[in-house]
Amino acid sequence: MRHGISLLPDCRRHSRSAGAYYRDVLALTRFADRAGIDYVKMTEHYLGEYGGYCPSPLTFLAAAAARTRNIRLMTGATLPAFHHPVQLAAHIAMVDALSDGRLDVGLGRAWLPYEFEALGVPIDESRPRFEATTQAMIRLWTEERVTEETPYFSYRDATSLPPVTQDPHPPLWGAAVRSPESFGWLGRNGFGVMLALAPLKKDVGVSRYVIDLYREAFTPGAGAHAGPRIALSTPLYVAATDDEAYRTAEPFYREYMAVWSEAAASWTTTRSSQYAGYEAMGAHAHQLTDFDVRRHGTAVIGSPGTVADRIRELREEYGVDTFLWQVDFGGQNLAQMMSSMRLYTDKVLPRL
Repeated sequence: MRHGISLLPDCRRHSRSAGAYYRDVLALTRFADRAGIDYVKMTEHYLGEYGGYCPSPLTFLAAAAARTRNIRLMTGATLPAFHHPVQLAAHIAMVDALSDGRLDVGLGRAWLPYEFEALGVPIDESRPRFEATTQAMIRLWTEERVTEETPYFSYRDATSLPPVTQDPHPPLWGAAVRSPESFGWLGRNGFGVMLALAPLKKDVGVSRYVIDLYREAFTPGAGAHAGPRIALSTPLYVAATDDEAYRTAEPFYREYMAVWSEAAASWTTTRSSQYAGYEAMGAHAHQLTDFDVRRHGTAVIGSPGTVADRIRELREEYGVDTFLWQVDFGGQNLAQMMSSMRLYTDKVLPRL
């Protein structure tokens, strides 16, 4: 079992500067590196306070590479539909070199309508753009004088530099929630799967059926994994007792839910065949006002013993081999994140 920290900034501009957020999560990354944590992951988002402090996970991971020795660096997720493959392949290879081959690349289709609209990318093209850009990027890492002609980009005789450090290239992961098409495609191409639980239990979305479909479809190949890999991301907070953990974490979780709901509400006026059922999430986000965090939230919150028990349950339920804990939810500062992570490394990991 592997363990990592997953970063998705949800800071309000009026309460936390970008500089303060970056300083805190880089310090937490240094701690995770010294504590033997396996991964640090950063997402990509634009415009809104849901992830808006990190439009470039590769920039953050380059800074993390300069401050660490062993921890692997993961994008989670970079959004190929918003990038040209020549640029994306080169930028990823640069961070792979700067980190001496410590980079994993998590890719996603993106899911927020306002990002597609602002960047001029039709949301109904998200899947074909994702697949075309990803496949072109792999060719640029593994071939020379590459020629591509697609509806989205074209070029001739392209040889990408710098070359990737890892052979054949950094391990690839794909974000997936519920679409059988996504799980099947990731399996057939040899990618790892990155799962993320929805904030509320009734909207979790992930089923064992699609995970089994991924495992059955898995074929070692372009993703550079020898066998199926399943990573799960959800918020984590550990304290000495369950009551203390919920007392501390509940305000952060409610703030996280508020920011997520503001982003998800953009589906209220959007329909797309590529995202079946997402319009219902937008309507639900508008109605969300109050809820019981203990009963309905999907965060892992509690004492070391409670958290260890929940990890075992999640591992059994989803076949998880890698946990990527969202430790910055709700705009926590360094002291708050560090308190939880110290208990995780000192008291939870020995129980596993």
